[in-house]
Amino acid sequence: MAWNPDQYNQFKTERFAPFYDLLQLIDVGADLDVIDLGCGTGELTSKLAEILPNANVLGVDSSAEMLAQSATFVKPHLKFEQRTIEAQLNTGQKWDLVFSNAALQWVDDHEALLPKVIASIKAGGQLIVQIPSQNENLLNKMLNTLVAEEPYCTALVNWSRTSPVLTTDTYAQIVFENGGKEINIYEKIYPLVVANPEELFNWIAGTAMIPYIEKLNGQVKENFVAEFKKRINERFVKTPILYPFKRIIIAAKFE
Repeated sequence: MAWNPDQYNQFKTERFAPFYDLLQLIDVGADLDVIDLGCGTGELTSKLAEILPNANVLGVDSSAEMLAQSATFVKPHLKFEQRTIEAQLNTGQKWDLVFSNAALQWVDDHEALLPKVIASIKAGGQLIVQIPSQNENLLNKMLNTLVAEEPYCTALVNWSRTSPVLTTDTYAQIVFENGGKEINIYEKIYPLVVANPEELFNWIAGTAMIPYIEKLNGQVKENFVAEFKKRINERFVKTPILYPFKRIIIAAKFE
């Protein structure tokens, strides 16, 4: 999937806000082995490394476009590698802290994924992750409705991306069954305030729309974009717009 760092970073302040909440949940120690799953440009991974004394930090991401910007942040104890989250988990490496900010939603089957993530944590280690609550966010629902309609479902060969994101209750159960202690799981609204519907479109165009745009071509793609913009305009008529973006925070320790 081809990411556009410039488009993604149009809302850098808003996208970074949950990261700072995650930092508050970390049990900071010295000389930790840390991995950031889905590190993007590496900017936040660098900030993570700054609060962890003498930590060895690795950021992995599947996007060459995003990682192209990570060279700026490389330090002796901070490096980046291009790799999918699934491939990283298959390496068998173990970490004192497994961290992920808005990336796990791109990996399918969370009931199988989360135990694999937990298995990569050393004894005494910690899991700190944030996942957009896609099934609860209105723009995601609107997008799912649109791709199920003609002519888009035919153009997509009836393909759509079903969100793998689970409920907070289910995440809590999985973490508990896999040895989690001091479990802290909650959903939080991060308000996005934009001047107009066009900016709201730009927000989702930088993430959830990408796999659909990549699969559509020509006039169908143009019509798809125009129709989605039209529906956003019809739904969000008052300006400025408050969009209540929901995210799931998961923190736990493992003995």
